[in-house]
Amino acid sequence: MIPATFINYASDTLAETHEGLSGSRIAEYCSAYAIDFEVDIPFPEYPFPSELPNKRTALRENLKVFNPSQQFKIIKELSELPHFENNAGVKDLRIKLISRYGALGEGNAKEEINESLIEETQHWLSEYPDALKLYNECLEKHSNGIHQRNLLDDLRLSLETLLKNVLENNKSLENQIAELGKYINERNGSKELNNMFLKLIDYFSKYQNTYVKHNDDVNENEIEITIEMASSFMKFIVRIK
Repeated sequence: MIPATFINYASDTLAETHEGLSGSRIAEYCSAYAIDFEVDIPFPEYPFPSELPNKRTALRENLKVFNPSQQFKIIKELSELPHFENNAGVKDLRIKLISRYGALGEGNAKEEINESLIEETQHWLSEYPDALKLYNECLEKHSNGIHQRNLLDDLRLSLETLLKNVLENNKSLENQIAELGKYINERNGSKELNNMFLKLIDYFSKYQNTYVKHNDDVNENEIEITIEMASSFMKFIVRIK
């Protein structure tokens, strides 16, 4: 369920007076969704009745008649309109929507990423709930179309959190290389395997610093392999403990 407070927030953001959707667009989009979902909405036409305070109210009242899954779809799709391409407030709305209510969406990251790898990684992370929570949030955002900074930030933090727990320190990802090498060696990992994983961790760290910390655009074709790479890292680290 999406609470009324969030519906109000979404309506205020998407129908903001100066940069939001116009009244005619709100009526047009809401009517199209009403037809698709076979529901009756209170304000299907523009101009709205004179007693209606503003267009934000029209959007809010229209949204209320849809069920939670439909509300999620409508808010998400409206937030993705080209009209809002450079609107930071709407981008923040979309991130909050997916982070909090992504389970209502139809996306499924497992269909796009190696399903068995994802399930195995979730299994091995079950003893590390903080890392697992961040990992699942990354997958949820990926399945719902967030492919840039926030998704990779969750992935980076998941790996970093796991290493802090397993290696029992509070070091950043960049400063775990030596400790991780020692950890692998102590568990009879081969020199070649050790070097491979250390280089991969180092690469992942540098990749994240370039694209995540500096908020640069990420090549969407690289997203899946980055998630799978991190998943393999984490599964391996926990399995050899």
